[in-house]
Amino acid sequence: QVQLVESGGGSVQTGGSLRLSCAASGLTFGASTVGWFRQAPGKERHFVSAISWTYGYTSYADSVKGRFTISRDNAKRTVYLQMNSLKAEDTAVYYCAARVGAGFGSNTNEIPYWGQGTQVIVSS
Repeated sequence: QVQLVESGGGSVQTGGSLRLSCAASGLTFGASTVGWFRQAPGKERHFVSAISWTYGYTSYADSVKGRFTISRDNAKRTVYLQMNSLKAEDTAVYYCAARVGAGFGSNTNEIPYWGQGTQVIVSS
């Protein structure tokens, strides 16, 4: 059984930083993509960042490039999202997601594994 458990959300002021963690278990790590999506109130869930487990290839949404960094710790089976220079528009519930295969594609309905989400609030 695949489990994704997020942690690290919270409240921060504009310009601040947070680091999210996603502890994964039960996944076929060698062939998997793990990453983050976010959903603001009243809006759809959007892609933020992803990393391929074996090779460490990364991808980012344009809105977070240069501010967010995704990484993984193979031994701990944990993916991190370091978020710097946070803006009010980064406020959302952040979800860890995973699938066996390369990348996430454009349809979130095709992603089988999700965490419970962690709230990030950025205020001025």
